[in-house]
Amino acid sequence: MRALLAAAALAALLLLAAGCGGGSTKLEAAPPAVARRLMTARLNAKHLDYRWVACVRVGRTYTDVPITRCNVNFGIDPHIEAYCLLLKNGRLVTNQDDHAIPCAHDDAGWDRTTIVDSDS
Repeated sequence: MRALLAAAALAALLLLAAGCGGGSTKLEAAPPAVARRLMTARLNAKHLDYRWVACVRVGRTYTDVPITRCNVNFGIDPHIEAYCLLLKNGRLVTNQDDHAIPCAHDDAGWDRTTIVDSDS
């Protein structure tokens, strides 16, 4: 009987410990090369038609984590969409996924942008 009570108490303790801090979120900056790779993978997975993706650090932060902006040319007139992003638990998260990520206009990267077209 004592062994059963001890096992139940241990199980309750483990459940309690798993609940404390188990839901923490790890936010990380996405370096521009990583951001470009993940963004193009997302666009390709959604079968979206785009011409190029250019990513650059913008100098802003979200909860003290540097933000990277990727401009995506969807090719209509051209139609450039900005996606500000970071990594949440190792996964790409954009301002479209989490509206709290700031993505105001800026001129960051106009002189050092690397463009990758959709055929690369």
